[in-house]
Amino acid sequence: MTMASESRDTSWRPAEPALSVRQVLTLERVLAGEPEVVAGADGLDRAVRWVHVAEAADVGVMLSGGEMVLTTGVLLAGDEAKQAAYIQSLHRAEAAAVVLGLGRAFPTPPEVMRRAAERCGLPLVVLHRPFPFAELTEEVQSRLVRRKFAAVSLSEAVRTSLTALITSGAPLQRLLDEVAQHSGCPVVLTNLAHRVLATAGERPAVDDVLRDWERIARQAGGSEGDGWVRAELGGRGERWGRLLLCGYRGDSATGRLLADRAAEALVLHRMLGGASGRTWEEQSAHGLLTDLASGTVPARHLLPRARAAGLPVNRRTFVPLVVPGAEPERLDRVLRTLGLTGLVAELADGATAVLLSLARDQDAEALTGRLAARLRTPELPDAVVAAAGPRTCWDDVPAGLREARHVADAVAGAALDRPAVVRLRDVHLRGLIRLLRDDPQVQSFAERELDGLLGGGEGELLDVLRTYLATGRNKSRTAQLHHVSRPALYRRLEAIQRRLGIDLDDFEQAASVHIALLAHDAQQG
Repeated sequence: MTMASESRDTSWRPAEPALSVRQVLTLERVLAGEPEVVAGADGLDRAVRWVHVAEAADVGVMLSGGEMVLTTGVLLAGDEAKQAAYIQSLHRAEAAAVVLGLGRAFPTPPEVMRRAAERCGLPLVVLHRPFPFAELTEEVQSRLVRRKFAAVSLSEAVRTSLTALITSGAPLQRLLDEVAQHSGCPVVLTNLAHRVLATAGERPAVDDVLRDWERIARQAGGSEGDGWVRAELGGRGERWGRLLLCGYRGDSATGRLLADRAAEALVLHRMLGGASGRTWEEQSAHGLLTDLASGTVPARHLLPRARAAGLPVNRRTFVPLVVPGAEPERLDRVLRTLGLTGLVAELADGATAVLLSLARDQDAEALTGRLAARLRTPELPDAVVAAAGPRTCWDDVPAGLREARHVADAVAGAALDRPAVVRLRDVHLRGLIRLLRDDPQVQSFAERELDGLLGGGEGELLDVLRTYLATGRNKSRTAQLHHVSRPALYRRLEAIQRRLGIDLDDFEQAASVHIALLAHDAQQG
């Protein structure tokens, strides 16, 4: 048993690539026999696994299921009991259909067989013109063999390509893109709560699926059909996800093989931890928040994706936050403790982004304060939450995330005793410098003002200057924070003034050096 199949729904029985009864009846050679469905029309979509020519009355004992049985009924003529038993025997053997050639034995469709077939739902087809059964057998068998070979080739190609991607450390999205390329339809990965973790495929088609996701999610655990193929993901007796091929246009058996190969690869990818080390849920939140913040994808195009990921979006207030140095798992726990709903994702620099989704009547500022208070512990007494202003329109969320990121960037390395929640209005000059840090003229200014302290071995003096200016030129506080005496601090300040050629008691000169130091720290950070 494969890893992906350990927890698969056993109500579905795997089948080899097959033609349906309906498809067989549209073949040119069959049409020449003028076929007519006289019973069991609801079963025309049954898969034909093989074609079997048999005249024996007890042919059912020789079948294994899925066969289309061809007969002239010569051994059944004149015996209605045998005719009814014949149909019952085929039904018990799970035959796909029975095709009766009209002629000497049965010049017209036999009523007993028709009624019996209708009762048990077995398609009964009669051929009004003489027809060489050998031609139909040859045609169908060759098509089945070609389909089976093509399906197996596709299965192996998918297995090989996905294994190569896993071996090379490819991320989850790359695997799903490969599956979508082979399937030619949208691919959706969900958790057991039907929340979308990742998608792949052509963007318009994926968006169509996500827009209707609530209905699709309700049906995701039901029967397959109309090109919807699912594969359960799990191992060691535990399920933890589902893969969906949405609107697969090939035959169902080939779609099943493709889904199974993809599921096996995804389970292996998850067991190995993936390329990023993040869980799939974390990767999903990270991808959505990154796309929102970057602005490369319009926010309105990401709305179905956010809704499918389980984020409430209708008539909500959105609060973008960035928490430097916080672990996503810890933030998730705090959100659950406070009963808050949101997406959490770790950013590239170690900070964690949070997008809260609040009801319109909830106090965004108060809840943000409660979140920040929960994060401050004896181990992390200086934890800070960089918060953007609440947004009531989804289209404004990207700007909010960028604002929160800017605030978090601005408070990095700021003075001690920062408030638990910092907003744009709190970052003042530091925020402006962060915005201008990559300007070549600002860089030249910083190097020119700090030239005497930027050489090797002057890090201690630079730290003293940073603290002195950040505390508002408070000598007592600076000496306390650096654990030195006041005379020792005075000597250090004199050395700084001598090296920079300035007077720190002069407000303008001190302000100039302070700005240069903020620019230097912003460039370094």
